[in-house]
Amino acid sequence: MSEEKEMSFIDHLEELRWHLIRALAGIVVFTLVAFFNKAIVYNLIILGPSRVEFWTYRMFCKLSEVTCVDKMPFIIMNRDPAGQFTMHLFSSIVIGIIISFPYIFWEIWRFVRPGLYENERSVTRGATFFVGLLFFTGVLFGYYVVTPLSINFLANYQLDPSIQNQYDLSSYISTIATLTLGAGLLFQLPMVAFFLAKVGILTPAFMRQYRRHATVIILIAAAILTPSPDVISQILVAAPLSLLYELSIYIAAYVEKKNNAREALEAANSSPEGPLPQLAE
Repeated sequence: MSEEKEMSFIDHLEELRWHLIRALAGIVVFTLVAFFNKAIVYNLIILGPSRVEFWTYRMFCKLSEVTCVDKMPFIIMNRDPAGQFTMHLFSSIVIGIIISFPYIFWEIWRFVRPGLYENERSVTRGATFFVGLLFFTGVLFGYYVVTPLSINFLANYQLDPSIQNQYDLSSYISTIATLTLGAGLLFQLPMVAFFLAKVGILTPAFMRQYRRHATVIILIAAAILTPSPDVISQILVAAPLSLLYELSIYIAAYVEKKNNAREALEAANSSPEGPLPQLAE
């Protein structure tokens, strides 16, 4: 009996290993695609937010002349002999992870899903789609909103006019990667709320109780990521985050309602048939 359990555990690990190998293969494929399309990746994507003709800057200028960006007072430098090749490889890996993220989650979900109950499988149907949708929405938000606002703010922040901004290539790429991936993961808040509410850790009452605290944190984050006098930019950053929090409350309430209904049904099925007879006084 113990040997059977041990073999079953080993088979379980073997299955997990193949899921991880396939997920890694997906990353490698998209990494190679990004690596061999250097001109498109760097000229159009990575270096885009460093130019005044970037799409976000043009849209801000159409919204208000106050937000027009007419210059980017910094230059990007490489001080390491192998720096450009290293950053080329690093950025290709990051792009490979971003593009293959839904497939990575799908492989992990395929491993986890058989261990769920039938009712849990039905409730979590479409998880890969929603995880991928939220992730790519967050990545686009991070790339087209958070990243250009942050770069523009940091580029124009000066302690003294005599100090010139010369950014190292690795720092510039790391900033873009951090903000973009961070936004993609941050947009998973509704899915995190769903799973935490499913296991009973998170409740809608708790989220409603600390809604004001969350609003303050969101506003502070928007003020840090955007130039302080630019109200439009702060709203563009704070509004989606606030909507995500409200959506998470709604999802947690929906899951709690389903959990309560299931527990009530289980209690009714396990109780004796009919009410117990009352003793006469």
